[in-house]
Amino acid sequence: MAAENPTMKLDPKYDDYDYPTTSPNVQSGHPGHLTPEQDAQVHQLRMILEQLGYKERLDTLTLLRFLRARKFNVELSKQMFIDSEKWRKEFGVDDLVRNFKYEEKPQVFAYYPQYYHKTDKAGRPVYIEQLGKIDLAAMYKITTAERMLQNLVVEYEKLSDPRLPACARKSGNLLETCCSIMDMKGVGLAKANSAYNYVRQATTLSQNYYPERLGKLYVINAPWGFSTVFSVVKGFLDPVTVDKIHILGSNYQAELLAQVPKENLPTQFGGTCTCPGGCELSDDGPWKDPQWVRPPKWAKQAADPSANTATATATATTTTEDDERKEKTKGEAATESAPAPAPAAGAAPIPTTQSVDAAAPANGTAAPAPA
Repeated sequence: MAAENPTMKLDPKYDDYDYPTTSPNVQSGHPGHLTPEQDAQVHQLRMILEQLGYKERLDTLTLLRFLRARKFNVELSKQMFIDSEKWRKEFGVDDLVRNFKYEEKPQVFAYYPQYYHKTDKAGRPVYIEQLGKIDLAAMYKITTAERMLQNLVVEYEKLSDPRLPACARKSGNLLETCCSIMDMKGVGLAKANSAYNYVRQATTLSQNYYPERLGKLYVINAPWGFSTVFSVVKGFLDPVTVDKIHILGSNYQAELLAQVPKENLPTQFGGTCTCPGGCELSDDGPWKDPQWVRPPKWAKQAADPSANTATATATATTTTEDDERKEKTKGEAATESAPAPAPAAGAAPIPTTQSVDAAAPANGTAAPAPA
């Protein structure tokens, strides 16, 4: 049954939410704060995708994230959605989220901790990434780049469900984004360059297939020169996105604690949390609390092998049309956006799991979103 939302049109066929659907972000284009034109664009995008044979992930909240990522340009949003569905089939996302086991996680995290841990004061999941110990040569003796990316995708899927819905139930507001902390303590030129290829792939996944997931990003212990690099990079980002990013040095604790409750922040960052076995492996949050968590949809669908047949068929039947139109779409997008530059010498890589959401020119024209 569709959740009730008096300020946004919901579709009972797809919108079977059991958590709040009004965003606390009172801004045009966000759920519960749509103009009549934006409501119509959601309907138009869904109708086009249905005509192409798609039946999965056509709920209003998902379509709105794709539309916001493309500044409500329906054609570009459609292409982004099609590309995402095609990638999901090729990467085997539905199977991964149900069956992937990352047994080597504790060993990998000794070099590269990436984890969700409790919530910020807005109720959003806190995502923490530490780059200072990264050593890909050592890590690749434990795991592979492919498995690292597979784990990243599984964590994205679990962020969408069950993490964010559990946080929404607890907070009483729709929550679609995270508060990310990127710790750069110990990051130098050698480590930045060695990790760049992996981080580039991870960032591509984020920006292309999981749009509009960044709420705030705190870059802490930023090394000398990082602010200068960011001042160049931010010229390629939407001003709304730039406002979400906070570049902090070693004296970051006051600002970070203004956003994250002390009891939810690990002690190494100035908080008081000491989870048994380590915060980085606890995955503690509302998504672990029976009062707020529900079985994720992907777990329910596992019992029905035909659940994703329609999406797979739609992907196959639209591949030719996709290829024919892709050159035109690329050309349109290329004139409206510019790629972010590679990190300069000594610069740190971009955060992977929760990176920037919507790189679009300030003039509001449609443009690709770099998560």
